[in-house]
Amino acid sequence: MVMRNYGIPPAPIVSLPITGSSDLFPVRRIYCVGRNYADHVREMGGDPNRSTPIFFTKSRETIVQSGAKIPYPPQTKNLHYEIELVVAMAGETEVFGYGVGLDMTRRDLQAAAKKKGKPWDMAKNFCNSAPCSAVVRVIDAPDISTAKITLTNNGTLKQKSTLNKMIWRVDEIIAHLNKTVTLAAGDLIYTGTPEGVGAVQAGETLIGKIDGLPEIKVAYV
Repeated sequence: MVMRNYGIPPAPIVSLPITGSSDLFPVRRIYCVGRNYADHVREMGGDPNRSTPIFFTKSRETIVQSGAKIPYPPQTKNLHYEIELVVAMAGETEVFGYGVGLDMTRRDLQAAAKKKGKPWDMAKNFCNSAPCSAVVRVIDAPDISTAKITLTNNGTLKQKSTLNKMIWRVDEIIAHLNKTVTLAAGDLIYTGTPEGVGAVQAGETLIGKIDGLPEIKVAYV
């Protein structure tokens, strides 16, 4: 085997803790589902009728582990939280486990880009925009099909729903993604947020929970 040097230092592996284990889950790619709860679609002014799922991506470097203090991001005055079930993949169709994530969104940038018919990548894919809890292996996880999903901001309940209100189930999301890309071990899927999204300010703390899974907690400074 030929050993080669790199012209610059390679990027470090991004990973998440696995509950009950010293092993880590290495993150490969992040896919996010848009408009997967009817009431959230309505609050954003969209049509909740079931149609082909909308997907966008985030870089794995946007991952932030629970307990972190996050600097308020630049280029926005309207940073929104979106609490989501996160699916960690072990292969093309095999689920490794579950976590709880936040799809942080620079809503003002997104609105401006949508108005002009331009891509809104920078509204979603920016530093620290994908906080995520530890991952629970499927074999260790309870039945979460009807689990409650909530988010509080400084102790005030902002988002509340149940996972069975998702328009697209996890298996359907995986099937749709595999029509366009090939999922692989290490991929994360953020499965969409329920209604109640809103702004977070510096000095506030977000706590996201799904029954039976570890929480995600981050503070903005």
